[in-house]
Amino acid sequence: MKKILFTLAAFAVTSWAVAQDNQAKPKAEDFISFKEKKHDFGKIKQGTPVNYEFAFTNITDKPVIIENAWASCGCTTPTKPEQPIAKGKNNVIKAGFNAAAAGPFDKTVYVKVQGVDIPLELKISGEVLNADAYAKYEAEKKDNKGGK
Repeated sequence: MKKILFTLAAFAVTSWAVAQDNQAKPKAEDFISFKEKKHDFGKIKQGTPVNYEFAFTNITDKPVIIENAWASCGCTTPTKPEQPIAKGKNNVIKAGFNAAAAGPFDKTVYVKVQGVDIPLELKISGEVLNADAYAKYEAEKKDNKGGK
């Protein structure tokens, strides 16, 4: 009988602890809404940095603070707003990519919103071509436009 009561008590405590963890925690999407979270640069020339601005809107009734923005590698440089974003206002997270190494890339920019534990993820991708491959790509593009 004592074993049964102990088992039931342990089950009740465990269930309560799990229920506490499962309560809805705020998400970045509860505070800001992005027009898009992914951008494909397509083919870019090696050594030519590219930039993209991820536009977003504060969808709350109070100012939102972007605490931090960081990238999955040193080749990507995010820039965040320094001031709080007023309710209903728009702003951008900038993502710069240095295009130093040839080949396909898929990078992540993490955005930490104040009051949210898990950062939001923005993605950039594309393919970096060396000078010869890029020249060939551009020539083919030009030929395809001229032939139509």
